[in-house]
Amino acid sequence: MRNSTRSAVDPFIVMDVMQAASAAEEAGRHIIHMEVGQPGTGAPKGAAEALTKAMGEGALGYTVALGLPALRARIAQMYGEWYNVDLDPARVVITPGSSGGFLLAFTALFDSGDRVGIGAPGYPSYRQILRALGMQPIDLPAAPENRYQPVAADFAGQDLRGLLVASPANPSGTMLDRPALSALTDACAANDMSFISDEIYHGIEYDKKAVTALEVTDDCYVINSFSKYFSMTGWRVGWMVVPEDQVRVVERIAQNMFICAPHASQIAALASMDCDDELQANLAVYRRNRNLMIDGLKEAGFTDIAPPDGAFYVYADVSRFTDDSRAFAAEILEKAGVAVTPGLDFDPARGHNTLRFSYARSTADMEEGIARLKAFMAAR
Repeated sequence: MRNSTRSAVDPFIVMDVMQAASAAEEAGRHIIHMEVGQPGTGAPKGAAEALTKAMGEGALGYTVALGLPALRARIAQMYGEWYNVDLDPARVVITPGSSGGFLLAFTALFDSGDRVGIGAPGYPSYRQILRALGMQPIDLPAAPENRYQPVAADFAGQDLRGLLVASPANPSGTMLDRPALSALTDACAANDMSFISDEIYHGIEYDKKAVTALEVTDDCYVINSFSKYFSMTGWRVGWMVVPEDQVRVVERIAQNMFICAPHASQIAALASMDCDDELQANLAVYRRNRNLMIDGLKEAGFTDIAPPDGAFYVYADVSRFTDDSRAFAAEILEKAGVAVTPGLDFDPARGHNTLRFSYARSTADMEEGIARLKAFMAAR
């Protein structure tokens, strides 16, 4: 059967690493998972309880395409609580995870062939979704001295239709402060470029609060999800905030692409937003793990890192040890029993020299993983 040229996207390497780790576990090995950006905790208890109650009260059918009004209102309320932003709930769109948000945003804003800038290193699915939609992802190599975040000079003269940034970022965990975000949004406005802000790791910050793009402009798309801070990866529910004149544009596309986000997940998501004690306890674990990972990786020999401001990743330059991060990650899995992600997922040009370590799992797992990495590196 003939395939489209749009289908020729690259694999998501971390999923291949997960498969290899799973095969090792099926063979009886104990693997420490530092490869996947998935919380080790499940959804907050209040989320499951709310869904159980709703299921006992009747069938869960379609919602309107924009999502449950109560959930949209609660998300708007959160922007006031977290950022002191007065947000109209009508601008909030509930999506099937952040991935659904990217599909809607890219479809709404760009035409086939349009060039869209993405910071490298960056989340690999940005690149592949754009390609699958017939658009051209343009990697903007972000400098280590800029903490792997793009600056306006990186896309000067690039003839882009849009820019996508993430803060806190995957894989580096670094953040853009208010002046940096303002500089990027101003540059996009001056060049008639759409600005998309991926804020999926907001809530998982350590020394200072992440800045939402909505603090500096309303002329942007903001994409977020319940997967990370709210610990609901498998529920596949997220949201977007769009300018007022974009709501109907996105709604029409959502009606046809998805009908709606899962009703059950929306109910659980709404309840999760009032589970502060449990969510802050999860954050305390990430904070402990972050300190453990930064110190432990340096002791193991991974000294060239940008300490993360948020999320639950450490991105390390391993060029002292290898020029093939994929083979190096396979060696670490085989000999140390620790699954890590090659940087090629995030930066096709420079990722052969980098690895990403996730510390989203339990502290006990992180302690064991660090011990194994130290022993592995000492024996090399």
